Amino acid sequence: MVRRAVDTARRSLAAPALFAGVVFWGLPTLPALAQVLPAKAQVCAACHGADGNSVTPGSPSLAAQPRLFLENTLVMVREGLRDIAVMRGMLKGFTDAEISAVARFYSSQTLKPQPPAADAARVARGATLSKAALCGTCHLPDYSGREQMPRLSGQREDFLFSSMRDFRDGSATGRDTIMAATLRGMSDEELRDLAHYFAQKP
Repeated sequence: MVRRAVDTARRSLAAPALFAGVVFWGLPTLPALAQVLPAKAQVCAACHGADGNSVTPGSPSLAAQPRLFLENTLVMVREGLRDIAVMRGMLKGFTDAEISAVARFYSSQTLKPQPPAADAARVARGATLSKAALCGTCHLPDYSGREQMPRLSGQREDFLFSSMRDFRDGSATGRDTIMAATLRGMSDEELRDLAHYFAQKP
């Protein structure tokens, strides 16, 4: 059911390439988009940062995430297919056009990673684990993400760890089961190594 919902969201939200000055579902495209985002979207900044660079523990950065990934995630949360209670309440009443505008805005922002000091040994272990798990196959070799696969590079380390732990433990409802299979059997320490490695990537 979740996969069908994502496919439906993908079809309904997909759009041709946009150019400056073209109207997108009644909303101007960038660079004017920042000025016309619906006021109710401003709540996103409280946790994720006005430009999508989060400084809030546990809250992911949205800057430079693939647009399609953001759109599908927001639709699934709004529809209750992915259980994030706080976000679902905030997204209540958002139209598909408004969700697309928010996703397009944040995907266009520049990610400004602020990782903790690098631990060389942990980075090396994370690189080895990532290679063995073939993380670069879906998320791209530089871990910048694509389409429905999120960007891992430069993401908050605490969020990466908690998210991967949820996948491993089967509590990541409404998300790709491939990740659960990929991370199955990994220890918390191995997940911390992976999270540290991805967070350090530019």
